[in-house]
This record gives sequence, structure tokens and C-alpha cells, in this order.
Amino acid sequence: MHPRHWISTFLDAQAAELGASPNTQAAYARDLRDFGGWAERKSITFDSATQPDVEDYLLYCDAQGLAQSTRARRLSAIKQLYRFAFEEGWRTDNPAVQIKGPGRSKRLPKTLEVTDVDRLLDAARTSGRTQNDQLRNTCLMQLLYATGMRVTELVSLPVSAARGDPQMLLVQGKGGKERMVPLSPPARAALSVWLTCRDTTEDEARAAGKPTSQFLFPSRGKKGHLTRHRFYALIKELAVVAGVSPAKVTPHTLRHAFATHLLANGADLRVIQTLLGHADVATTEIYTHVLDERLRELVITHHPLAKPSDSD
Repeated sequence: MHPRHWISTFLDAQAAELGASPNTQAAYARDLRDFGGWAERKSITFDSATQPDVEDYLLYCDAQGLAQSTRARRLSAIKQLYRFAFEEGWRTDNPAVQIKGPGRSKRLPKTLEVTDVDRLLDAARTSGRTQNDQLRNTCLMQLLYATGMRVTELVSLPVSAARGDPQMLLVQGKGGKERMVPLSPPARAALSVWLTCRDTTEDEARAAGKPTSQFLFPSRGKKGHLTRHRFYALIKELAVVAGVSPAKVTPHTLRHAFATHLLANGADLRVIQTLLGHADVATTEIYTHVLDERLRELVITHHPLAKPSDSD
């Protein structure tokens, strides 16, 4: 069986049985195609690959200078592919099951100070070619910081979720799992204003015989909504206007800021886990380390006994 058939069948099963998102499927596809290309150059087939073959591929990835996290992700994809192949009867064994990966370095997530977020929110109110753009940008930023949504969840929100001045939004997360996220008063206000503006624009499009969108943040592009790539570029533009280093600002750092600021103000870790849509609280616990590190820095910076005396 050709590697392309293995990969396509595996991805179809991931989507159908586990509800894997398009982004997850794309990542699996890239990793497995790279493994398939390497195997083909070595005259190795997926159905004949051995444990030493998979280990040689990982050594090849290391020699290419790939990050530890990338190599761990590729091994994970290969393990899942072969587990699927074993369950389907394509293989009588899983050649990757005994291989221990390089692990993942426990880097603390980058976050933002409250003052940085305030400046970004202010920048959104005045950034955009038109007033409509400014209202949309304000709504995007307010919702992102108020809810901690993933960027894909945010840009693909259906407009139906915003009807009726909701105090909470229903969000569809990874694997099709739904969760409710509360809205802050500024986020509700920004949403209400943007919704009026958005509906007016869509009504005009309908009257002109143009297609309309089911999404809260419409786009005339293929997806019908603002893309995650466009929003990534937009948030960098806002950082420049706000005077915040663009290197510090991504949609994900706003998600990290949401969680870190909640935790710093006394929110329960389990509540933050629910709001972020984490399946395992262990994923959420990284924010306790962020907070611990920031508290340590505060003590070193501000505690009188931490400062060198004049006699030192």
C-alpha cells in the first residue's frame, strides 16, 4: 500500500472518530509526509519499516537541526499512524511503540503585562482603514482577552453565537468539544457595536445580490471568515501602533495573558482549565509556574534584603 494511501486513510479516521481539527490534520500530514519522503529515499516502505528505521529517521531529524518539540511531535505522529495500522490489520506490530521520544522542553509561555494589553486594546480602537475595521478590531481584541479563546475558535465564531446580547459565548474547541465562556462588560459592549455594524454591511451585500456570511467576522475569502493568518498579521500591526514589541505579541500570548492575569487575581486553576478548554489540568498548571517566576522576580527586584547594601 502506498504511503499516501496510509496517510490519507489515517487522517480521515482521525477526523471522523476523534474530531481532529483541520489544523491538527495538516500538522499530521506534514510530519508523516516528511517521514514518507525519507523512507522512500531509503527504499523503505511503511509496511516494512522496523524500529531501527524509525530511530534512524529521528536521528536524521536531529541532524537537520529540528527543535526538540518538533522531533517529539513527529514521533508522536508516527506512533499514532502505526497504532492505527495495527488496529486495521495492516501491520502485525507497531515498530515505534518502544521508542522513547526526546520529550518537550518545559518552556514557560510568553505572556503580557496588563499595561501591554491595555495599550493593545487602545490601539485596536483607532487602527483600521475604516470605522468598520476599527470596530471589528476592537471586538476581536476584547473577545480574545476576555475569553482566552484560541485564534481559530475566535475567527470562526458563527454570528448566531452573538445574538441576543449574550453574557456568555458557546465556543466549539478542539475535537468539536463545546464550552461556555463568560464575557466582560467591555467585551459585550464591543460585540454589540460590532454586530450592528456587521449586520448593516451584510444587509447591503444581500441587497446587492452578493453572498452573505454566517460568521461573526465575515470575509469574502474562501473560508467566509477572517483567517487566522490575517488575524496574526493584524495583531502584529496593533503591537506596532501600541508601542509594544511585536516579538512579544501573538494571538496565543493574549490567551496566556488571559490565564495568567486570572490566576494572579485569585481564580481557581480548575476554572481556568474549563475556560481555556484544556482536556487535562496538567496543561493548565504551566501558568502556576509563570506566576511563580514572576513573583520571584518581584521579590528579587523589590525586596529590601534582596538588594546589595552599600557595604557590599
